[in-house]
Amino acid sequence: MNKQHLWIGGQEHEAAAYTELRSPYSGELVAEVAEAGAAEVDAAITAAARAAGKMRAMPAHQRADILEQLAAKLHARREEAARLIAAEAAKPVKTALAEVDRTVQTYKFAAEEAKRIHGETVPLDAAPGGEGRLAYTVKYPVGVVGAITPFNFPMNLVAHKVGPALAAGNTVVLKPAEQTPLSSYFIAGLLHEAGLPAGALNVISGDGKTVGDRLVTDPRVNYITFTGSPRVGTEIRSKAGLKKVMLELGSNSAVIIDRDTEIDKIAARCVSGAFGYQGQVCISLQRIYVLQERYDEFVTKFVEAAKTLKTGDPFSEETDVSALISAKDVQRTLDWIREAREGGAELMLGGQAEGQVLQPTVLLNVNPEAKVSSHEVFAPIVMINPVHSLEEAIEHVNHSDYGLQAGIFTQDLRAALDASERLHVGGVMINDIPTFRVDHMPYGGVKQSGVGREGVKYAMEEMLEMKLVVFNRTLE
Repeated sequence: MNKQHLWIGGQEHEAAAYTELRSPYSGELVAEVAEAGAAEVDAAITAAARAAGKMRAMPAHQRADILEQLAAKLHARREEAARLIAAEAAKPVKTALAEVDRTVQTYKFAAEEAKRIHGETVPLDAAPGGEGRLAYTVKYPVGVVGAITPFNFPMNLVAHKVGPALAAGNTVVLKPAEQTPLSSYFIAGLLHEAGLPAGALNVISGDGKTVGDRLVTDPRVNYITFTGSPRVGTEIRSKAGLKKVMLELGSNSAVIIDRDTEIDKIAARCVSGAFGYQGQVCISLQRIYVLQERYDEFVTKFVEAAKTLKTGDPFSEETDVSALISAKDVQRTLDWIREAREGGAELMLGGQAEGQVLQPTVLLNVNPEAKVSSHEVFAPIVMINPVHSLEEAIEHVNHSDYGLQAGIFTQDLRAALDASERLHVGGVMINDIPTFRVDHMPYGGVKQSGVGREGVKYAMEEMLEMKLVVFNRTLE
């Protein structure tokens, strides 16, 4: 059992209080983790502010080298990192390994983008009175970045905030999710070994409101990047004032199955999108709309594929689905399943929990207003409804407060292009599930799914300030 201290100013920092961190699957004690209070948050922000000048002055090649070293060190310890994720998050170890590999790639992308920060020349003589002047833009780091991350990808979603921030020359105060702080401390240690200056990354675990409120309101913090619930995101935006804010707030992602789709080729893919990491993925496939004439066939194939999933211990290499992050979430999802069934939905698979492991659950003919359809379920639950046309399917997809990503399977090019225009989401995946993501693509949504875009290059654009320089060459 490990006692995890805070990481402030390039060294471990003891806190006044510690809390027990237990495995969501077994309930076993994993670690005692420091709880940051007001003084520790202030110390972390102070350390980041002091290091901001050094990071701002650091050459791009040096920032890139530190991130490359981090990627190499993480790759060398991928098994250890994956087991850490499995312990604190109950993520099946084979899924955790995939997350570690993606995290390595994310830091590699950040290292590459650190060398690509540039401005542009502006032709002022395009306007009368602009003659004889040379104008160009340059970009500078915003300063101190406050990063607040969720539990579901405790390494890669941290990388999507820390990587771009450091690549752009900023410093970071990172507040990881309360259930999954150990992954962040692990990364902080590797960055220290890679030569990151003291104070450039500070990790402070603790109560979300205590730490988050101070990060959001402290004037020394110049930028906030947050992944979490719409409720908390709305609060952050209201308190941030004129700070720049990036919010990634979730979804109830959907896919449309057209009548010309080869069902045998996509059923297993849809199962992986619905039940990967217990459905605790922002772009998890939650809603499926199938053209009526292919509905029965799709349901049969989907349920057959879902029945092959193995549930249980996250440390078993055979496990596909393990425990939800908390007992409260198990009860919530059971209540939502019950509500859907009382509203007329048919339970085709699952619907029960063993401990904190909710069985992969398939519901048919769900009322659009039921919570398993209209809310973000964040659990291994998927609903499958028939539709009579693509137009009806698109209407159902858009009938949501969220708009992160959506997918459509079709062989009709015109239908694909039409759907890509009409679906009110941040990303449309044609002939794929909405759960698809690679780490350099722009990622973000509309409506209550958030504000701004992640993906290393796109996140960096928000973490840089532009300055215009105009040189009057005609002055005598």
